[in-house]
Amino acid sequence: MEILDGFSFKEVVTSFMVLFAVIDIIGSVPIIVSLQQKFGQIEAGRAALTAGAIMIVFLFVGNKILKLIGVDVNSFAIAGAFVIFVIALEMILGIEINKTTEAKAASIVPIAFPLVAGAGTLTTALSLRAEFHDINIILGIVLNTIFVYLVLKSAKWLERKIGDATLMILQKVFGIILLAISIKLFTANFAQLVQNYINF
Repeated sequence: MEILDGFSFKEVVTSFMVLFAVIDIIGSVPIIVSLQQKFGQIEAGRAALTAGAIMIVFLFVGNKILKLIGVDVNSFAIAGAFVIFVIALEMILGIEINKTTEAKAASIVPIAFPLVAGAGTLTTALSLRAEFHDINIILGIVLNTIFVYLVLKSAKWLERKIGDATLMILQKVFGIILLAISIKLFTANFAQLVQNYINF
């Protein structure tokens, strides 16, 4: 098959590692456990498959979709930064902004998007396509999807092992980290957006 012609084990590993670092599902464990406590059982398969599908679809049609609706990548990333900002505030302040009460809904938003397949992940996938063959990026996404599923599936076990006191501390710490990521994502893309308009 023509699509397999560009297969490279090195590119698969590199794609996996780059996306793994951006997704940071291990670092998101306190967030996942917090959402599970809030919504009940999270549908791991639904969340992982949705996130994987979003990443693969966006890999091929991301730029076209954004151009079609008149949105650039930087604006898209800024929107994702706002969503991450809200999640971080919930974790740090212990307030409830997202009023969704269904676990199914939580599996899609905010877990599948933007926690896993967020603006950073999607824009990273697009940037990888400029350097690597599609098949290798797809395999990297599939491997990450499997890993995300395993982590989500183990959330109950992780919750028991972590403990309430430790979990509360971790939620605050990771909430601050998440807040910092959202601010960094916002400032970097806002600066690029301003620069684009000035050059225009």
